[in-house]
Amino acid sequence: MKINQQFSLKNHIILLTGASGYLGAAMTEAIINADANIIITGRHVDSLEKLKGSFPASLSDKCHIFPGDVTEVTFCHSIFLYIKQKFGSLNGIVNNAYAGRVGTIEMIIPEDFDRAVRYNIISPFMLFKELKPLLIEGVQISGSSSSVVNVASMYGCVSPDPSIYCNSGENNPIHYGASKAGLIQMTRYLACHMGSSNIRFNCISPGPFPNIEKECNIPNFYENLAKKVPMNRVGIPCEVAGPVVFLLSDAASYVNGINLPIDGGWTAW
Repeated sequence: MKINQQFSLKNHIILLTGASGYLGAAMTEAIINADANIIITGRHVDSLEKLKGSFPASLSDKCHIFPGDVTEVTFCHSIFLYIKQKFGSLNGIVNNAYAGRVGTIEMIIPEDFDRAVRYNIISPFMLFKELKPLLIEGVQISGSSSSVVNVASMYGCVSPDPSIYCNSGENNPIHYGASKAGLIQMTRYLACHMGSSNIRFNCISPGPFPNIEKECNIPNFYENLAKKVPMNRVGIPCEVAGPVVFLLSDAASYVNGINLPIDGGWTAW
């Protein structure tokens, strides 16, 4: 197979959760440009429609909207029925959805942990369990592997530096990092359990990707983040999207059970 064909997602059906967010939108664009049909999900249908409408017709025709909250009990079965009826199979899932509060240790309450675990561990697991027959069908049709990519975080591997946040109270919180660490370990478990079925599980762990389009009230926040990166800069969304396409594609057909840092070297110090 030619190198460029290995990276193609032609004839692939991919589900992406949290599609309209800062990183999700870049992933959506990259997956469509790799020639896949993509099903984008999120809680806000207006945001999903805006994202779909941002693509030219030749690409937007490959973008399919399914609004919903991945933490709702009924979501997994509803998306299963939708994919089965519309496509009949599935080749990949990208678990990117997350929502939760930031804050210091003093601000954290038990509900914050409950919410983080629902998004980062329970929902990705239950979604896979429901969609497993479609992923197996995808393996049989394609003659290759299906792929699940879990979006973790460098803070699932290392702790944030509290000094970066000054006295803002907008700290990256413990429940976020702890649940992302759980997602990384769950990925390893599933990679080992599902490898014989040709369903690959891998993580990416994005580093500092602050949304620079949003107003930031923390003094010198972006500059202080950049200082902690060997490359001396923060990341831009397309730099996450490329590795996602790679892990979904046949170019990664023997890549299983990894956690890929995308952090400019932050965790290499």
